[in-house]
Amino acid sequence: MPSVKVKDIDSFESALKQFKKQCERDGILSDIKKREHYEKPSIKKKKKILAARKKAAKRVRTFSPR
Repeated sequence: MPSVKVKDIDSFESALKQFKKQCERDGILSDIKKREHYEKPSIKKKKKILAARKKAAKRVRTFSPR
């Protein structure tokens, strides 16, 4: 749970900015987006395989010596 200690001299905008940075560092927003919609395990597996294929193809393209 992210928390921000606010001093009397801090403005609301700066405190909100600190809170957003803390949430980003903790990975809360990415976790929320990941859990927003249910994804079947078979679809997760297909996406993982597709991503691995793309990564391997990119590695071959960038590594090929000339």
